[in-house]
Amino acid sequence: MKKIIIYIFASLFFASSSISGITFWTTEVQPARMAKQQDMAKDFESKTGISVEVIPVEEKDLGKRATAAAAAGDLPDVIYHTLQYVLPWAEAGILDVNANNDVVKQLGKKTFAPGPLNMAKKGGKIAAVPVDGWTQMVVYRKDLFEKNGLEPPTSYKNIEKAINVLSGSDMFGFVAATKTDENFMSQVLEHVLLANGVNFVKKGGTKKQGKALKNSLEFYKVIAKASPPGELFWKQSRELYFAGKTPMIIWSPFIMDELAGLRDSAPPTINSDPTSSELASKTGFITNFSGPNNRKGAAWADVRYMGITADADTDEAKKFVEYSMNEGYTATLGIAPEGKFPVRRGNKNDPNAYTNAWSKLPVGVDRKKPLTELYSGDVINNIVAGLDTANRWGVKEGELSRASKIINAQFLNRITREYIDDQITVDEAVDKINAELAKF
Repeated sequence: MKKIIIYIFASLFFASSSISGITFWTTEVQPARMAKQQDMAKDFESKTGISVEVIPVEEKDLGKRATAAAAAGDLPDVIYHTLQYVLPWAEAGILDVNANNDVVKQLGKKTFAPGPLNMAKKGGKIAAVPVDGWTQMVVYRKDLFEKNGLEPPTSYKNIEKAINVLSGSDMFGFVAATKTDENFMSQVLEHVLLANGVNFVKKGGTKKQGKALKNSLEFYKVIAKASPPGELFWKQSRELYFAGKTPMIIWSPFIMDELAGLRDSAPPTINSDPTSSELASKTGFITNFSGPNNRKGAAWADVRYMGITADADTDEAKKFVEYSMNEGYTATLGIAPEGKFPVRRGNKNDPNAYTNAWSKLPVGVDRKKPLTELYSGDVINNIVAGLDTANRWGVKEGELSRASKIINAQFLNRITREYIDDQITVDEAVDKINAELAKF
């Protein structure tokens, strides 16, 4: 009898010790997105025997919670997080850089878009695994461009020419962001300045600005003067484009389903049918555009990563991240496909496997359709290609935190608006911006 009891106890011990699991923090906290992540966790467990506890964390709370958990030695195994945390967390020892780099190598570095990898570099290693991203875009009426023999808006020069040709009594040449306390203006300005090679930061400080900034501000004044009067942000730019009152705006890809009449709260009004995909069929998208001081151009991107932490069960965490980026990657992108462009284009067998799978995922709110039914293959490929040149101020210098403080101070918005409104000259604007930069 004693032997039987010992045998039962031993069996229970080994059975319980073989049950393993990890914790995963995610900022995709909306109920529908949580449900999709829970389904992925169950699928992963069925394949590996490793359970995943999916824990929602509001994006605004993520930094403080991660810092507190690190101090307590109680970090989750994996965190889904924004670009801004990659290098600071790597330097603080929150991320296991070697583990994350191993995953990227295992999946194949060449299967990833170069932009998101470059933005996560710490020395020669990739500090976190790029998962998805989106690039800000010049959204334009390709039918009007073609009708008037205009080149696509891939440069300051092409945009200025299009404004001159297409501005009229019933058409604003552009709708620029001019509301200084809106983050939308900060994003659009950074995109426009990046396109011309303007960068405010260097390792350990800021850079004094000159000709490139001057040229960028002069261009921004051109697009602002072609816009309606008043304080403009994302709302007016979308409404005017949807009404056929402007041929160009700068927006995020979250406009793509709305353009096609799939969201009742933001319908196209270019014709009498709010569910029509007519406007989508007439629209083109440019992610990478250039200025005279930066012929290769740039794309402004928001990229998200998975980071295996210093407190992780490393082997199990690696398996989960590899699953999420490989056999489970289409499901990962399917959490919100209109805002999750594939940063991993394909695998070793098919270099376009995930781009093709993503393009067939349904997008929309009140109605759903795959992007391939709404936009051509060229359009889709051009959008995804923006991640190749994706950039943000301060990333490669390891100064994203400093760049974020500069942006959040909003002096760039205010001084640009003073120049747009003819209160100061462009040279005075550059001098005022340099004086503010010197404080950081």
